[in-house]
Amino acid sequence: MHRFPIAVQPYTVREALSADYFGTLEKLAAIGYRGIELGPPPEGVSVAEQLRALDALGLQVVGAHASFNSFEVDLERLLDYLHQAGGRYVTISLLFDSKEDALRKAARLNEFGEQCRAANLTFLYHNHDWEFRKYDDEYVLDLLMRETDPALVQLELDTYWVAKGGEDPAAYLAKWKGRCPLLHIKDMEPGEERFFAEIGEGVLDFPAIAQIAAEAGTEWLVVEQDASRRDPFESLAISYRNLAGLDLIREPAPRA
Repeated sequence: MHRFPIAVQPYTVREALSADYFGTLEKLAAIGYRGIELGPPPEGVSVAEQLRALDALGLQVVGAHASFNSFEVDLERLLDYLHQAGGRYVTISLLFDSKEDALRKAARLNEFGEQCRAANLTFLYHNHDWEFRKYDDEYVLDLLMRETDPALVQLELDTYWVAKGGEDPAAYLAKWKGRCPLLHIKDMEPGEERFFAEIGEGVLDFPAIAQIAAEAGTEWLVVEQDASRRDPFESLAISYRNLAGLDLIREPAPRA
């Protein structure tokens, strides 16, 4: 079985992060996570202070999410931060109300991707389930991937949202082989509600997903759980333990 370095998306513990920034980072590292998707620090904390803490904890910044449904991003500031932090990926998510809207936004994604490429960083699009709405019998996400240049726009596929959209995550990942360097992993409870679940506690086939991810060139698995029935730190710990039980974890390569 191919093994991956495992990162965490701290949206899972967003309330704790707001209340105790450094304490939350310590708890994530203590679980075992070695990568994190993290942007510039909050007011009152310098980038230098943030990076010293992350280095002491053995947490590597993998990339950062730029925005949700907005192109109004101080991209220059974010790119500068990622250069300092050693992160490689910038991610965005969007909403769409028509095929024409999706086509317009695909063009903007290419523009963002060009700015990231000029800075030697990689731009990613992160999906939810609404990209599996169809316009003219084509998924919005397929349209976005077709209309964007692979050299400029890659994908941060999310396993839960693919399944919520009605597709098999492993099969859909295979469709876009070579375009998904980061894979957001979260599981799904059985039943009609299809609520979020910890990795290995739901219905998704993570050995199959991991096998395809290895073939597709995925570099990091990123654990995220939008909502939890447990304490979110407990959920993240369960996901990490189950990934270890599936023999899917390896240490990340040292940064150059």
